[in-house]
This record gives sequence, C-alpha cells and structure tokens, in this order.
Amino acid sequence: MTQNALTRPTTVGTDRSGFTLVELAVVTLLIALFAGLTLPLLSGGGHRALRSTGRRISGMTRWCYNEAALTGLEHRLVFDLQRQVFFAQRLESDGELVALSGPGRERTPAGQARIKDVAIIGRGQFSSQTATVRILPAGWLEETVVHLEAGDEAQLTVRLMPLTGASETYDGYREF
Repeated sequence: MTQNALTRPTTVGTDRSGFTLVELAVVTLLIALFAGLTLPLLSGGGHRALRSTGRRISGMTRWCYNEAALTGLEHRLVFDLQRQVFFAQRLESDGELVALSGPGRERTPAGQARIKDVAIIGRGQFSSQTATVRILPAGWLEETVVHLEAGDEAQLTVRLMPLTGASETYDGYREF
C-alpha cells in the first residue's frame, strides 16, 4: 500500500526551515571579502579624477599642437577657472577665434577634481579668471603649469612642454 504526501507521517524535529550557522558564516565572509575589495576603489576617487583630468588636458594640448602644425593656424588652449572648464580654439587667418569640436570641445574636470590655478611662464599665474595658452604652428607653445586639486589633500601638477607639445605629470603641487 502506498501513502501519498498528504497522509505520510512526519517526525517531530526534522521539518526545520532557516539557515545553519555555517551558511551564515559563509555569507558573512563573502560580504566582508567583497566590501574589502571595493572600498579601496571607491575611496581613491579623488586621485583617479585628478589623473583623468590630467590626461584630458595632456591629450587636448597634444591634439592642438598637432592641429596647429597641420593647418598652419594658431590654436589656443583656454582654461576658464571661473566656470571650471577647458577647451580649444583656432585663430583663423581673418582673426576670428573659432571654438573647436571633437577632442578640443569644452570639458570639465572629472569627478571631484578642479583646476586650482594655471601658471603661464612669462605671463604669470591665473587663479580666478581665464588663462589662454597660445600654440603656434611653428611647433611652439607657451610653457604652462596647471595645478589640479581634489578635496584638501589630493593635488596634481601638469606641465606642458613648449617645444614638443608633450606634458609631464607630477603628484602634489609643484612650481617651476
């Protein structure tokens, strides 16, 4: 004779639901492991934002340097410290300044980063107004130092080199 599931006798104490202590310990260990791996990534946001902004400035400078040589027209890298943006312009042969698109379009610093000041060698340091770096078609740009900051502690210095259009990046605040 067969018994179906509804009439089958049950034993007291064997029909428990829930998690065992071992299962809870494994889940707790996994949560702690994932938190330990992700928290350092989230806390380094300021440094990553500084490096990303430094790369953007370096890339835009190099692009303007190459475009000036290819077109035979002066290009400009503009840092608007009031609005916290930077962008590229081209000086046309008729004297008109044209805002550029693509790699030269207006950009803001990444994440928490901000432009603290811009020093153009021979012209001074700019901390609250607009600083314009000239990039000549003959293969020369004004030597420039851009200081970036994220919060009170993280700082980065980007130095734009006059003869090559290349840049150097340094941790901290450096003056040249």
